Amino acid sequence: MHDPIAASLARRATLVLDGALATELERRGADLADPLWSARCLIERPALIREVHADYFEAGADVAISASYQASFEGFAARGIPAEGAARLMRDCVALAMAAREQFWSDPRHRTGRLRPLVAASVGPHGAVLADGSEYRGGYALSDAELTRFHRARFAVLAGAGADLLAIETIPCLREALVLARLLEEFPGTCAWISFSCGDDRHTGEGDDLGECAARLEAFPQVVAVGINCTAPRHIGALLRRMRLRTAKPLVAYPNSGEAYDAAAKHWLGAGTGAGSASSLAEQVRDWRAHGARLIGGCCRTTPADIRAVALALA
Repeated sequence: MHDPIAASLARRATLVLDGALATELERRGADLADPLWSARCLIERPALIREVHADYFEAGADVAISASYQASFEGFAARGIPAEGAARLMRDCVALAMAAREQFWSDPRHRTGRLRPLVAASVGPHGAVLADGSEYRGGYALSDAELTRFHRARFAVLAGAGADLLAIETIPCLREALVLARLLEEFPGTCAWISFSCGDDRHTGEGDDLGECAARLEAFPQVVAVGINCTAPRHIGALLRRMRLRTAKPLVAYPNSGEAYDAAAKHWLGAGTGAGSASSLAEQVRDWRAHGARLIGGCCRTTPADIRAVALALA
C-alpha cells in the first residue's frame, strides 16, 4: 500500500489542508438549504466547487478534500437520483478536486517550493446523512453491521474514484471509527485518515476518550493519520496532546471557526472564538504543530484567507 501522507511528510514537516467547502460555497452565493448540503451544489453548480478547490490551492493548500462528505446513495435517492447516477456524482466530487489540482500544477510558477497537492475523498459519518447534527453527538440506533452496510457501498465508489486517499472525517464516536477502519481492510490498496468531532478537551462528541480512540486505531496500518476536525479551536491543543501520548501516527487538526452549529435551524451561532479570522488561526497553528499536528487546515466557516495564513505561519 502506498502512503501518500508519509511520502509527502518525508519532504515537508507539515502539510496544509484546505478549509471549509460547504460554508465557502454558501459565502459565494450557493443555496445549500438541502439535506444534500454541498452535494446539492455538485448537481447544480459544479464549476463553483472546482473554483473553491482552485482558490485553496492558490492559498497554499497541499491537500484538497472532495465535496462528497454528505453524498450518499440514500440522500441522492431521496432526490430521485438512482444508484448509478449517485455513484457518478460521487466520482464527480473527486474529479472536480483532481481537475483543479491538475490545472494548478500545470503552471510552472506553482511548482517552486511546493509539493504536488494531494486529493482526499471525503467520507462523512452516518450522522452527516441524517442531517440532524448527530455527526457532533453520535448515539446512533444502528448496529455495527448496519453501519458497515451503510458505509460499504460509497466506500467502494470513493475508493475507486482516483483520489490519493480517503478523508474519513467528523466521526463522533469510537464505534463508528472502528467500523470504518475494519471496512477499509476490504479495500487493501486504499489508505485514509480518520478525524473525530469533539465537544471538549478530552472526548469525542459521543463521549469516548480521544486518547483511547487514537490507541485503538493504532492497529490499522491503512489508517495513516488520526486527528480532530470540525471542533472549536480552543480544544485542539489539549486534544492533540491526548492523542500524541497514545499513537505514533501523524496527527491531523482542522478546526471550525469556533462557532456553534444549530442543527435544527441549520445555521451557525455566535462569533468564532478561535479560528474566526486569518490572524487568529495563524497565532495557533504553530502551537498545534508543537503538540504533534502534521496536517493542519480548517473546517466549517474557514476561508481561503485563513488557509493562506496557515500556510504562511507554517512556512
